[in-house]
Amino acid sequence: MLGFALLGISFAGPLVRLSTADPLAIAVWRLGFSLIVVAGFLAGSGEWRQWRALSGRDAAFAAAAGVALALHFWAWNASIHLTTIAASVTLVNLQPAVIVAISAVFLRESPTRNQLIGIVVAIVGAIVIALPDLLSSGAGASGHATLGNLLATSAAVTAAVYYTVGRHLRASYGVWAYVGLAYSACFLTLLVFAAVSGVPLTPQPPREIGIFIALALGPMLLGHTGMNWALKFLPAYVVNLTVLGEPIGATLLGAILPGIHQIPSAITLVGGAIVLAGVWIVVRGTVVRARRAPSRRL
Repeated sequence: MLGFALLGISFAGPLVRLSTADPLAIAVWRLGFSLIVVAGFLAGSGEWRQWRALSGRDAAFAAAAGVALALHFWAWNASIHLTTIAASVTLVNLQPAVIVAISAVFLRESPTRNQLIGIVVAIVGAIVIALPDLLSSGAGASGHATLGNLLATSAAVTAAVYYTVGRHLRASYGVWAYVGLAYSACFLTLLVFAAVSGVPLTPQPPREIGIFIALALGPMLLGHTGMNWALKFLPAYVVNLTVLGEPIGATLLGAILPGIHQIPSAITLVGGAIVLAGVWIVVRGTVVRARRAPSRRL
């Protein structure tokens, strides 16, 4: 499932690149179309009935996850316009390290030594991918680069909160029951952001609507929902490593999709190989941990 989720989120960058809409408008439409599909699965699976037993505490957690996801979308999109893309991508990819800290404190889930090594290796791979831009003259960075860097870091923190809360709630609720609440909270928060920012959401040409639907089906439903499904069975820091594989998939898709056709550099391929090596170390460590404690849920 994480393999399919990686495929889904890998389409996000190329699709957003093809869109000419405001980033906040893209996020609103993406969540809106996603909720239509989620509503269908909620009705078909009957998981909406789980809401009858929803406590106020769990409802608050689900709302917090949605708000955190909306803040992640906003902060990261805004950071790209204030600092270099390389700095933004590098800082937001620190989220697995943040998740390790939050999971250890609030969920009492600490990684093994091998898992921690794998996470560090994967983060190093992400930095290698961004290294050429980081070492460049910084063209394109504005005078507000410090603010942009802070926003990218905050995007890593809010993503960590989103995944950690999902890990907690998925132990008690089905994936559709959970994402129905979290995505709704995210959608409403993004609507507020759009209203305050004065970003027009309509009208949108048919081409943009098609891109929004593709973003909902791929990155949101297959990607995010796939990762939320996996949170029931794997620690949040393991699931979140899927995000570090996104630049690899996005790079490959960007190389073959018409209208983009960006051929990856050698250092991008090297960085991607390091990321995959880190992911493999973590997955292997997770399997070993499961075999040593077969009676415990991962």
